[in-house]
Amino acid sequence: MRDAIYAFPDPANEPVKTYLKGSPEREALEKELKRQSSVEIEIPLIIGGKEIRTGNTGKVVMPHDHQHVLATYHKAGPAEVRMAIEAAMEAHRQWSQTDWTVRAAIMQKVAELISTKYRALINAATMLGQSKNFYQAEIDSACELIDFLRYNAHFASELYSFQPKSAKGQINTVEYRPLEGFIFALTPFNFTSIASNLAMSPVLMGNVAVWKPSTTAILSNYYLMRIYKEAGLPDGVVNFIPGQGSVIGKEIFASKHLAGVHFTGSSATFNTLWKQVGENIDNYVNYPRLVGETGGKDFIFVTPTANPKDVSTAAFCGAFEFQGQKCSAASRMYVPKSLWPKILEGIKAFAAEVKMGDVCDPDNFINAVIDEASFDNIAANIAYAKASPDAKIVIGGGCDKSKGFFVEPTVIVTTDPHFKTMEEEIFGPVLTVYVYEDADMDAAVELCDTTSPYGLTGAVFGQDRLVVQSVADRLRYTAGNFYVNDKPTGAVVGMQPFGGARKSGTNDKAGGEFNLIRWTIPRAIKETLVPARGYKYPYMK
Repeated sequence: MRDAIYAFPDPANEPVKTYLKGSPEREALEKELKRQSSVEIEIPLIIGGKEIRTGNTGKVVMPHDHQHVLATYHKAGPAEVRMAIEAAMEAHRQWSQTDWTVRAAIMQKVAELISTKYRALINAATMLGQSKNFYQAEIDSACELIDFLRYNAHFASELYSFQPKSAKGQINTVEYRPLEGFIFALTPFNFTSIASNLAMSPVLMGNVAVWKPSTTAILSNYYLMRIYKEAGLPDGVVNFIPGQGSVIGKEIFASKHLAGVHFTGSSATFNTLWKQVGENIDNYVNYPRLVGETGGKDFIFVTPTANPKDVSTAAFCGAFEFQGQKCSAASRMYVPKSLWPKILEGIKAFAAEVKMGDVCDPDNFINAVIDEASFDNIAANIAYAKASPDAKIVIGGGCDKSKGFFVEPTVIVTTDPHFKTMEEEIFGPVLTVYVYEDADMDAAVELCDTTSPYGLTGAVFGQDRLVVQSVADRLRYTAGNFYVNDKPTGAVVGMQPFGGARKSGTNDKAGGEFNLIRWTIPRAIKETLVPARGYKYPYMK
């Protein structure tokens, strides 16, 4: 297509399948769940397209049945990390020169393969390895992952079309070059789609990646690597190196070829990465691009005119879907005293109805948290609240890790707006509520703004639109994604580009042009059609 001007049109979002009993997608997924549950696979490193086995191994287990081993994976050591960097830099020579429409076509094929041939495979791996139920896996490892790939091609079309004016006698263009080096993609467990996007959005723009997947998402991420290969992604463009973060990071940040970091995870980890870049800044060919989406203490602010039923639904779903392990999950809520009894009644009704257990049972709304470290942290926060005179657990509070890492949906009410669980990120199914006097709403808004160091997501509820707007204006910097009369989760690619500021990251908005331009180095080119001859200005002649 070198003689064609081609743009990928604005796509439609991938339809979410329903998985009704007897449907083709339900039958295919249940069959795949049984298959993956009955085998234990070996997961190698993939460097330059080659499978590497180090002999230093770890286990992939089901969070909801932690004695069930799904896979044995090999861990990268220093030599393998250096090998991955070399493979990436070798692939950079050709990939950075490959026509962008060819790169985009590969992304489109990955999306189509997942939409059709491998939908059950990737959803089942996400369900079993990351303990997501049918719906949560479908909206993540199928729909959002596909949307990222398709929309990014469209956004790249728009980005490349942004060109400067040309004056008489000259032609001006801007070339969007990939970065000069490799991208380190450090990805989280909670979204298979994000893990894919952190590597593949830079790759679309002509970059190469060294990818360290989360240890607790290796199964689904490994299958992604195999799908990339089938779609035609050249060897070495993405290099897959599971392993210990400190071992891998030491080699990554020492390389002069580090061009960027694409990260989703904790604020503490991102701070460490930033410091490591700073310590090595004199060694790099270019200043590395640091793009991160980090922690959050996401809120729901309820005004006195809100509908209690709306708030109850948003609070329950926003806090407890996928066990509260979304970066955007509601974890603190400010409620007027007049509405709290009805809101609590609604949340209690939902909590009494939902079931918790194995992901293969479609009746289970709640599944397990990701691993023992996460379980222990959540349990410790719940125990702290139980022992405090400033807090009371009004829903849930039960924890059991005998078979799987199960934590009940838990609601804590506190009289202290600066209570520990109102301020600190927990990343689990725990919602802390501060009940304010209706007349003190302004003070409560101030607390909402100043209590947390984060700025990721938030929501305001109310039927008086002027009051809602006033609150939204005062909370302008509290969230990069803000919701009116809706839960603070569920951003959709192409509709709500996602990311936050303050201590929640660099707000480079995954799912939009804002993110893609970070992976380019624009070059402005001016061609003069008839060069000047002589130095004199017109009035000097």
